[in-house]
Amino acid sequence: MEPVSSSRTRRTALAAAAVSVVLWASAFVSIRSAGTAYSPGALALGRLLAGSLVLGCLLLARREGLPPRAAWPGIAVSGLLWFGVYMVVLNQGEREVDAGTAAMVVNTGPVLIVLLGVRFLGETAPPRLLSGMALSLAGTVAVGLSLSGGGRAPVLGVGLCLLAAAGYAGGVVAQKPALRHAGALQVTTFGCLVGTVACLPFAPALVEEASRAPLSATLDMVYLGVFPTALAFTTWAYALARTPAGRMGATTYAVPALVVPMSWLALGEVPGALTLAGGALCLAGVAVSRSRPRTRGTARGGAGARTGAGAGSAEGAEGAEGAVSSRRPRSPGRRGS
Repeated sequence: MEPVSSSRTRRTALAAAAVSVVLWASAFVSIRSAGTAYSPGALALGRLLAGSLVLGCLLLARREGLPPRAAWPGIAVSGLLWFGVYMVVLNQGEREVDAGTAAMVVNTGPVLIVLLGVRFLGETAPPRLLSGMALSLAGTVAVGLSLSGGGRAPVLGVGLCLLAAAGYAGGVVAQKPALRHAGALQVTTFGCLVGTVACLPFAPALVEEASRAPLSATLDMVYLGVFPTALAFTTWAYALARTPAGRMGATTYAVPALVVPMSWLALGEVPGALTLAGGALCLAGVAVSRSRPRTRGTARGGAGARTGAGAGSAEGAEGAEGAVSSRRPRSPGRRGS
């Protein structure tokens, strides 16, 4: 039988991941709006500045100090790749290709996360995860083709979106070890600051464009910094600390499915049948990738009660990992997440 604490932790992590996915889906709508007035680098810097301000205030309010030294390599790499490279390159890529093609290419990221997680984090790729990812990837392709007018796209745009996917995947895998030593808020705050510093060369463009940008575009940029950056990246880090990176990556396949109704409501873009079918495949794939095989005890209708905790599966392993992490001594600069 699964321990109550393990089950509660798993549900909380899933809820945190859901918050991230919904907010990241909303970001696509805001990026399209703000991108009409801001260049890719200026938009990334403005978003990161707003996010850093909110995260810094939260960090001070919670009186969390600097992360331990052991967490800094992962924070630096994830901040540079995910907060820096990913945001700038994706903004530029979406200027070269349509949203559908960008969604298709960027969603190679979860596949890269699984491969990198197996190679560098010692994670496994269970059949259900791979099957769910294949299903979601097929749905993403369907959504992308339905929005791209046949799938024709410039090579430069596709290359930029691939680079964005690589930055996103590398950032997630680098962030995972850092979360063993520091809290989610610490890792997110200082990762965002690293990305902000990396984007400072775009400061002159941001100042110039902000002076003539419409208020709606600037508000969209601030929204991107407060919610899809500050809040969503923090809830993501919280969930990632308690979930294998590969499974977390597969969760983001829900983003294209959520973008479709959001674009319908906010931008008046009515989805076609292929778009809706692709979105359904994306959600079905996420459900499969996050499902757990029935244990032998469950399949035999009560045998689990006789075998006790020894009949566990992945839940038991995660519960044990959570118990070990809860006994780990706190670092001097960490108050937890």
